[in-house]
Amino acid sequence: MVTDVPGVLVGHWTDERARTGCTVVVLPEGTVASGEVRGGAPATREFALLDPTRTVDRVDAVVLTGGSAFGLATAHGVVEGLAAAGRGYETIHGRVPIVVAMALYDLGVGDGTVRPGAEHGRLAFDRAVDGAVDATVGGTTEGGDGPSMPVGAVGAGTGATVDKWSGLPRPSGLGGATLRAGTAPGAESGPRAEPEVELVVSALVAVNALGRIDDGTADHDIGPPVRPALGPPDSHGELTNTTIGVIVTNARVDKTGCQWLARSGHDGLARALYPAHMPVDGDALVAAATGQVKADPMHLRLLAQAAVTRAVRSLARLDTLGS
Repeated sequence: MVTDVPGVLVGHWTDERARTGCTVVVLPEGTVASGEVRGGAPATREFALLDPTRTVDRVDAVVLTGGSAFGLATAHGVVEGLAAAGRGYETIHGRVPIVVAMALYDLGVGDGTVRPGAEHGRLAFDRAVDGAVDATVGGTTEGGDGPSMPVGAVGAGTGATVDKWSGLPRPSGLGGATLRAGTAPGAESGPRAEPEVELVVSALVAVNALGRIDDGTADHDIGPPVRPALGPPDSHGELTNTTIGVIVTNARVDKTGCQWLARSGHDGLARALYPAHMPVDGDALVAAATGQVKADPMHLRLLAQAAVTRAVRSLARLDTLGS
């Protein structure tokens, strides 16, 4: 889970009846981040500042939310919580919290009139800070030994579905995975050099895809996605998608490097979702680096790709998927 990265906190708000929710990832101060959108129908907030050419290179929190564009309001509650804690980008008139948000479309699976809002974002933020992770469903993220965190139909993954391409969508959810790559030198050098630190790369992904999850177990080409005859637009839920997620590492990476990590994460999506990045998916990933350990950039990209692939595929092994 992303909380395997020291200093990273996660909280959820979940509405099981309405089948929606949000997930807040609170990052340590000084975390550098960038991201990339590859799907054709994104719903995002503050994504433009993640471009390496933009001035601000620090992000305080990342929000994954249901509710489509309505759900982006959750970020306001997180901003308020960070401001109350004195967090944010330093300006001449005070600190301004930097919160990036990504939303998926889940309005058609439960009660679409119930959408995550600012108050729910603040509640998820408070749960993250207080360590009160929302334990709604069974299952924990793969590969970690930090505090237990539920996955599946929780937080932003509550109303997520997959395989809408076939016309027979199935429940999906929030998946996670962590990879560890031994120890490496600390981020400082010279007389202040830190001792070796374990390199950690973790991904948390809300999978709400037009395509289906390829769990990697097939020993042959799984072939093209099964698709019924085309009907009217959106007759099979084709406009109700978007896979969103965050990759976090304790490596020291600049903003450009974080963008490359996000791109590698999208390669991981393409390995685990069949198909991915369609015009009706708003697939978006943020990559964040907390800066505690030196790491080879190419190694990091491989780890980011693998973490995202495993996070998505972990959902194929959860009871939330059913048949």
